[in-house]
Amino acid sequence: MALSTEELKNAIEEKATTSPKPQLYIKDFYACDPDSKPRVIKNVANEMVREGRLMFWSSGSTTMYGIPSRIQDEEVSE
Repeated sequence: MALSTEELKNAIEEKATTSPKPQLYIKDFYACDPDSKPRVIKNVANEMVREGRLMFWSSGSTTMYGIPSRIQDEEVSE
């Protein structure tokens, strides 16, 4: 059974916080709820960006997601 929207948001945030990489592809979040369709996970991740819980990060060729504080810390240390 698929997670509720709030449960999925919490699972995505947990994955983004504990991942060894500060930026993640949308496909990295698919494992948070294997019962949800990829489009649902993408819509929830985009909603989290609008809420400020995640932010976009672009390498120039692809767009990734991350926790704002982790991305900013990573950019400063490079």
